[in-house]
Amino acid sequence: MTAPVKAPQSLLLLLLLTLPGTGSDPVLCFTHYEDSTGRCKGLLGRDISVENCCLNAAYAFQERDGGLCQACRSPQWSPWSPWGPCSVSCSEGSQLRHRRCIGWGGQCSEKAAPGILEWQLEACEEQQCCPEMGGWSNWEPWGACSVTCSKGTRIRQRVCNNPVPKCGGHCPGVAQESEACDTQRVCPTHGAWGPWGPWSACSSSCHGEPRKPMETRSRTCSAPGPSKEPPGKPCPGVAYEQRGCPGLPPCPVAGGWGPWGPVSPCPVTCGLGQTVEQRTCNRPVPQHGGPFCTGDDTRTHICNTAVPCPVDGEWEAWGDWSTCTHPHLSTIRCKEIPGQQMRTRSCKGRKFNGQRCVGKYQDIRHCYNIQNCICPQFQWLKARVRRMLLSGGIHWHSARSCKGRRCWWRRSGLVYTCLPAKTLRRKSPNTSPSALTSRTSINQLHQALLKIP
Repeated sequence: MTAPVKAPQSLLLLLLLTLPGTGSDPVLCFTHYEDSTGRCKGLLGRDISVENCCLNAAYAFQERDGGLCQACRSPQWSPWSPWGPCSVSCSEGSQLRHRRCIGWGGQCSEKAAPGILEWQLEACEEQQCCPEMGGWSNWEPWGACSVTCSKGTRIRQRVCNNPVPKCGGHCPGVAQESEACDTQRVCPTHGAWGPWGPWSACSSSCHGEPRKPMETRSRTCSAPGPSKEPPGKPCPGVAYEQRGCPGLPPCPVAGGWGPWGPVSPCPVTCGLGQTVEQRTCNRPVPQHGGPFCTGDDTRTHICNTAVPCPVDGEWEAWGDWSTCTHPHLSTIRCKEIPGQQMRTRSCKGRKFNGQRCVGKYQDIRHCYNIQNCICPQFQWLKARVRRMLLSGGIHWHSARSCKGRRCWWRRSGLVYTCLPAKTLRRKSPNTSPSALTSRTSINQLHQALLKIP
């Protein structure tokens, strides 16, 4: 435990002389005191009295620029400073540290006034022993010359062991010395490279081929060349070097077909169909203007389901009309009673569950049975035969006979009627061509015939 010691009287007097005055002399006033460095921070103003500055205990003051900074708080000791260096570098010495009474308007412990320094002394030892110098041994013989030809150097050495230095001591002087030596021999001349020549033209005009485009340059072992007697060493390294050509455009890449893809499923469920295989031009993909793949990207194959396809039925032509009959009469021929007649057709060709024919297989219409009926109201005269077409036109034709004055209905749709010759000279308003059209029913035709006088 080291006891605090007072500084020498002369030093104490010097410190007392540097203390700031505590009167009313103007000072520099600061807003902060830094304990770690003992410095004033934050200048508030100049020419301020200590009493006014220290109205705030957190402030600090300084008598003049660069003077000792004093805190306005109640006096107290500052932290101890770090220990100073040891007074000697070896063996036992001493070292000092200090602290200061900082504050205003009172005293620190031990009745120390503000600004007083208190010193503390303790023993120290940087190194247990002091260095002792050593002595050199005798020089060893000279070593071999550093070269085997021409002139070089040789060295000799001595050891610091007479006596050996202690506690970090050393021997004065050098442990090694050198001198020139001459082998009396001519040295061979070793080869050295001359400068590199210019780069050659590039081996290709584009990059991306199997072999990388390169440019080369060379040099010669001639600066100087190796001597022959005594033989010199050849130049180390290579006489040629190459590098990739800079700034070349990419080479065109021709497209290549990839493998064929899977076969598509047969698109039909019966009969024959066609499947498709596809491939892509991507091995490689054409690039940089290279040509596209040659050939087709698809191919087809016939697929057979071995299943017959359904065949839809188709209507045949209508059959002939049946005889005109009435469901409640045994006969209606030559009577003004409408009947009905029927015709049918067949759905042919349907196979393998195909669609049935669409529509009716039976057709029924109204009719009048006037075939071979006797026309009693007509006299046997030379007459003409009037033919009336269902398309609406009325035409007159000459005839030598009227076949027993009968009217009949033909299956071709023509109606023949025997008329007296005098009747042909006048026109009946009820038998105009416009009145007898294709839409005229058989009943209307029959009524028209009966109205002719």
